[in-house]
Amino acid sequence: MSIDVSRFHATFFEESLEGLDAMEAALLSMENGGETDPETINTIFRAAHSIKGGSATFGFAEIAGVTHLLETLLDQMRAGERAITDEAVDLLLQSVDVLRSMMDTAQNGGDYDQERIDCLLQSLRVMLEGEAQAQAAAADDTAADKDAGGSTGWNIRFEPLEHMFRTGNDPLRILRELAALGEAEPEASLERLPTLNELDPSTAYLSWIIELLGDVDRAEIDEVFAWVEDDCELGIEPLIKEMLADAEPSSDDDSTEQLQTKASDAAAAAAELEADEPLEAKTDDKVVAMRPPAQAESVAPAAAPATKKRGDGGSIRVATEKVDALINLVGELVITQAMVARGTEDMDPVLHEKLLASVEQLERNTRDLQEAVLSVRMMPMEFAFQRFPRLVRDLAGKLQKKIHLETTGEATELDKSVIEKIVDPLNHIVRNSIDHGIELPADRLAAGKPEAGTLKLSAVHEGGNIVIRIKDDGRGMAREKIMASAAKRGVPVSDDMSDSEVFQLIFTPGLSTAEEVTDISGRGVGMDVVKKNIIQLGGSVDIASEVGVGTTITIRLPLTLAILDGMLVNIGSETFVIPLSFVVESLRIQDASVKTVSGSERLLKVRSEYIPLVPLKQQFAVRSEGANQGLVVVVEADGRKLALEVDELVGQQQVVIKNLEANYRKVDGISGATILGDGRVALIVDVGGLRRTAQQAA
Repeated sequence: MSIDVSRFHATFFEESLEGLDAMEAALLSMENGGETDPETINTIFRAAHSIKGGSATFGFAEIAGVTHLLETLLDQMRAGERAITDEAVDLLLQSVDVLRSMMDTAQNGGDYDQERIDCLLQSLRVMLEGEAQAQAAAADDTAADKDAGGSTGWNIRFEPLEHMFRTGNDPLRILRELAALGEAEPEASLERLPTLNELDPSTAYLSWIIELLGDVDRAEIDEVFAWVEDDCELGIEPLIKEMLADAEPSSDDDSTEQLQTKASDAAAAAAELEADEPLEAKTDDKVVAMRPPAQAESVAPAAAPATKKRGDGGSIRVATEKVDALINLVGELVITQAMVARGTEDMDPVLHEKLLASVEQLERNTRDLQEAVLSVRMMPMEFAFQRFPRLVRDLAGKLQKKIHLETTGEATELDKSVIEKIVDPLNHIVRNSIDHGIELPADRLAAGKPEAGTLKLSAVHEGGNIVIRIKDDGRGMAREKIMASAAKRGVPVSDDMSDSEVFQLIFTPGLSTAEEVTDISGRGVGMDVVKKNIIQLGGSVDIASEVGVGTTITIRLPLTLAILDGMLVNIGSETFVIPLSFVVESLRIQDASVKTVSGSERLLKVRSEYIPLVPLKQQFAVRSEGANQGLVVVVEADGRKLALEVDELVGQQQVVIKNLEANYRKVDGISGATILGDGRVALIVDVGGLRRTAQQAA
């Protein structure tokens, strides 16, 4: 029965791309060419070796060819035969880029960039052998192809290491696969076989010399041994027609008869193996019956590729859709539990003691289950930060700057969907910090700074949010320059604006303070999108800067987009949820503290500050029969405050967010919805949207 290996391609590509990411991170850590931890180069070698084996197994010969040369170079470094220089690291990083491109092509279809691949292969050969020898090697490859055409088979030396059975592999399965490729004759060596009393059934003692006759490609043989390369000593040499002629048979008929005999013997051996009968191994003086150890059969009942182990700590891969479906179900369970709890509020605690105790236990278990399921979607910030060492290295080299990158808080966890959406904004901010913020080495020395600039990325939990900071020790932002650039674009500015308000102007579409446009930045696009994306995630972004000292950009984001801590408020008969992360305070106001300006806009005086007052009753066209209680909730978004006028404060509650657009349509001022314990739908207020609407109205 044939196996459709294409169903394993997705896993192969996913694991290979993870391996390339690991290679890139390790290469960047050893870039300076100094003393390198041996485990670092071993990590790179293992990743390349795994990609080579997997690509050969699944038929991606071009990828296997590139990783073969790459593995050779890494093996020399691992053995201490080659120094780890910046030139070598550059070439290895180029190899990672080419392999990543080839993976993308193999996964999505299309043609490889052969010119780029050939250029890389030539560079690898030059580094391995020198210019002259690399050219000779290319010529030898052509000659080898011709020799392979004259090959009648292969001579294979297969020596399993003692631990092969314990890795879940079986040498006899390898022999079966070779017998399926052509006419195979295995000659067993019993040199390592101990006495019967000393024999350990889980230890491999035998080795083989196999003559594989027929028109068999070397790649097919490599594929057979791909999963056991680390568990055996292997030698593969071609059998050429001229080599067979040297055997000087008595006649052509005899030669033919001998080959036929060998073929028959090999076929018989394969049949015996398939029938799980003992295999007879010929030696010079005796014939020994061999049977695979029973323990090995029980350990590896499947094919070798299926038993390849991964050092992933026992993790499993689950489709994101399945996790999302599980989170939705848990959300429904939370809503149902709230309904049950609400239905028992009026019960007599004496008469229904056991029932109420069970409801309380259900609430605790539901909350624990909710937190456990949500943690499945949480990923460390390392997944976002790991791409920046390469970005900083490449841009610093391009701009002829020296930059030291520091990252902290990589273990801080954030919802997977949030991480995926925050990567692009972070990428743009980091690029701007490198291009506009950090100065050239000469300028830094003239300013009394170290020649190399420092760029710091950090992530930390603060309350129910995660705070990401991007800090550089560059030239900082000039307030006057930003205001002048904003004025040119017709943006209203005034000298009374605070530094925070001025720095927020860089998020204005089209605004740029760059003196020249480059292929990196300077066109005034991007930062407005950065802010828009962060706000869509329910977050905020603040900037602090000092000329000559540096700039710090702070991003605050909710830990997850699935649940929300909110303040419930009533407006008439409707209940709304205000995200707690935006709430500053709630208070009761007096009419004297409300001022009307420009005929219609109302401002609320809170202590010495005037804040725009927004009556949610009018904003959402909700009928309210009761008298105004003078209650307001002060919120802050985009660095500015807003006072939301409500009828009643209900309390704080954690709610499950439901997408309103997917079930209805987009509503201005509303970011989503939730279901309350009594089954009613409550709308979640979009504080950022209300703040922007109020600003436009002003």
